[in-house]
Amino acid sequence: MEGGKPSLELVYHAVQALYHDPDPAGKERASLWLGELQRSMYAWEISDQLLQLQRDVESCYFAAQTMKMKIQMSFYELPAETHIALRDSLLSHIQNLKELSPIIITQLALAIADLALQMASWKGCVHTLIEKYSSDISSLPFLMEILTVLPEEVHSRSLRIGANRRAEIIEDLAYYSSTVVTLLVSCAEKAGNDEKILIKVFRCLSSWFNLGVLDSNFMANNRLLIVLFQVLQQDETPTNLHEAASDCVCSSLYAIENVDNNMALATQLFHGVLTLETAYHMAVAREDLDKVLNYCRIFTELCETFLETIVRSPGRGMGDLRTLELLLICAGHPQYEVAEISFNFWYRLGEHLYKTSDPMLHGIFRPYIQRLLHGLARHCQLDPDHEGVPEDTDDFGEFRMRVSDLVKDVIFLVGSMECFSQLYSTLKEGNPPWEVTEAVLFIMAAIAKSVDPENNPTLTEVLEQVVLLPQTVHIAVRYTSIELVGEMSEVVDRNPRFLDPVLSYLMKGLGEKPLASVAAKALHNICSVCRDHMAQHFQGLLDIARALDSFALSTDAAVGLLKGTALVLARLPLEKIAECLSDLCDVQVMALKKLISQEPSNGKLSDPTVWLDRLAVIFRHTNPIVENGQMHPCQKVIQEIWPVLSETLNKHQADNRIVERCCRCLRFAVRCVGKGSAALLQPLVTQMVSVYQVYPHSCFLYLGSILVDEYGMEEGCRQGLLDMLQALCMPTFQLLESPNGLRNHPDTVDDLFRLATRFVQRSPVTLLSSQIVVHLIQCAIAATSLDHRDANCSVMKFIRDLVHTGVANDHEDDFEVRKQLISQAMGQHGQLLVTQLIQSSCFCLPPYTLPDVAEVIWEIMLFDRPTFCRWLESTLKGLPKETSGGAVTVTNKQLTDFHKQVTSAEECKQVCWAIREFTRLFR
Repeated sequence: MEGGKPSLELVYHAVQALYHDPDPAGKERASLWLGELQRSMYAWEISDQLLQLQRDVESCYFAAQTMKMKIQMSFYELPAETHIALRDSLLSHIQNLKELSPIIITQLALAIADLALQMASWKGCVHTLIEKYSSDISSLPFLMEILTVLPEEVHSRSLRIGANRRAEIIEDLAYYSSTVVTLLVSCAEKAGNDEKILIKVFRCLSSWFNLGVLDSNFMANNRLLIVLFQVLQQDETPTNLHEAASDCVCSSLYAIENVDNNMALATQLFHGVLTLETAYHMAVAREDLDKVLNYCRIFTELCETFLETIVRSPGRGMGDLRTLELLLICAGHPQYEVAEISFNFWYRLGEHLYKTSDPMLHGIFRPYIQRLLHGLARHCQLDPDHEGVPEDTDDFGEFRMRVSDLVKDVIFLVGSMECFSQLYSTLKEGNPPWEVTEAVLFIMAAIAKSVDPENNPTLTEVLEQVVLLPQTVHIAVRYTSIELVGEMSEVVDRNPRFLDPVLSYLMKGLGEKPLASVAAKALHNICSVCRDHMAQHFQGLLDIARALDSFALSTDAAVGLLKGTALVLARLPLEKIAECLSDLCDVQVMALKKLISQEPSNGKLSDPTVWLDRLAVIFRHTNPIVENGQMHPCQKVIQEIWPVLSETLNKHQADNRIVERCCRCLRFAVRCVGKGSAALLQPLVTQMVSVYQVYPHSCFLYLGSILVDEYGMEEGCRQGLLDMLQALCMPTFQLLESPNGLRNHPDTVDDLFRLATRFVQRSPVTLLSSQIVVHLIQCAIAATSLDHRDANCSVMKFIRDLVHTGVANDHEDDFEVRKQLISQAMGQHGQLLVTQLIQSSCFCLPPYTLPDVAEVIWEIMLFDRPTFCRWLESTLKGLPKETSGGAVTVTNKQLTDFHKQVTSAEECKQVCWAIREFTRLFR
């Protein structure tokens, strides 16, 4: 903090402003200033003083939260000799502030827990705390709070205590766990009906179950289990207590996931949960939805825990199928949120049964799945007084989508055809109300694709009947029937006689505002599947495409329709494609021309991205089969359109959104005609480079990578592409070298290294012999620590592919040259690269990036194992061996073992495994 340590008065003033200043700008200023204070060294002393003075709740909360943050993030700032004083001070604060506010107690408890986990010299902290505070009834609430958050913090992402210290702590907590449970039993007995104390007891017990350190035999016969189930069986249990007890049972079930190793506790929990059925019905009768949801969570967790047993021995012992009955009872509850809780279990059950593919076993579970599907179809019904089409985006619409996904996953157990026929017969034989019809059609649409379309009279009959639905039926029924037709496009493809009636049915829908988008989506499906049959209808599609904006279509539906049209266009005779493509693109090109000449205005159609996205989808999906030597039919059209795209790009060069869509459109144009876009290469590159100097949009780098991919193998283009790369790199390096440049511009990092990687793949010697390669390697080394999924992946791929060019002897003429050039590069940068990779893996990168790091290390090792061994040894010597709290981070043996595992690895996955295990020591 500039200007030294601030006075306490100033801090009070800022805290008051943060909470009470009526002016939002004042609040914002206070927040920024306090944030800066929290990051400074003064925060330790000031927080301590604020907690001592206890002037008001706000300043104490700020101080407690600051203490927690400092201990989590900046514990290394304190010298080891201050740790004991800090601990004693925090314990005295929590003792003195216990009456002030529960949220302050929680923050202080977290600070104490995080300190205990990092402070290696504080041995047996659980024992110390229980001994010191358990006999004073007024201290029990904060003692239980510390004992609740302590196990939760063991795996906290904010604390990098390392695997060695974590293992030591877990062993320590397991040793004292029975002492904690005994304390909780005595608290529960003293509490009687005190709701607050019981909630704390159950929350604390959950926390210890979640860490997995409780002895299951000790717990099986423990008084707390009896109390837990009594609370859940009683009708008058308050809501908050009920929730805490339910959470606790769910945690205990999760903790015994491996049932065979925890048989005594598993048996108690199994029978305990089965006793809750009556309580569930009572909650339903009282319309207490919170409790109903809690019971359903417990029943689902029971089924999840015993899933293996249920599949292995259905109906026997703890494979008792009453567990599934409980879930089906919940599925019968009128509120769909109750049924939804169990979806993950049904999905997992389906997965297990699919893998076993045992007809006998499937037969046992089939009736349960049939009843589930029956219940789900009922839940999917709209209200009888619902007007308009079904909503996709509200909660109920999302629920229906999840039902559709689940039905697709479990339908194999019932048989798609059998289920489809049954559903259809309910419509054919009865005369159900519209909302039942709509829900049945919805489930039929979910399974239509999994029914075999070959010679299937039921499917053809359904199709025949659906397209005859009169316009007088409820609009939601028509909406879902159109969805069903779209899902049955395979049937149309096998039975082309239906194409005309289906198209005329969909055209009717397209003309009505509420049905237009769903009809467009169905048409898109028909075009994708029936491409050859649709060729004769191309003129009709073209007419629709020309009048696209006269229909009330969503953006996605309009783009989808154009995609369908382009897929059919690609199946026309080659000589017709150019003219038809030109016709299809005309509307969009004319609109862009008009926008170039007029001033910007509001409204959807005056946004150039609408037209650019439509052109992009046409280029992307017009992929006719062109024989070698034939001119690509789309080449001429794309050359004619280029000036309009170029002018659009120029006009909107400052607007990243529009430039990005322009580049996307050009990318698909180039991909569409491949080498046929050669005439665009010179003007396109010139324009990209000139705009990029002023507005460095990263999409130009991406477009550059597409050009290198298409033309990098052409001898005559290589120098021009290298010049492009060098021209784009200069402003890019300036951007990335600014303060926090890499972190603030991950898209630029991602696209830069995509471009560089394409060069390595297409023309390695051109890149390796250039001046720019040294700067690219230096930038890549700096970016290895960037914690951004796409950017990091691109950086690693670039380094991996670069080194690989010196490893892969593909018998090309230039292999020796490549090897020599890589050897020079590695001689210059190898040690720094290896150090940066290992340090980034230990201290910066999330675990999912490690397979990419392993691939880079593997390639370096394949290139020159002896030198790599030395580089790795030197890197490992520089790693810290102890944490700031005095715990051992890594032992000498662990360092030597890791070195040996990596350097003697015979395949890349061994390197990956070794890095994954090793970096846990620093997390």
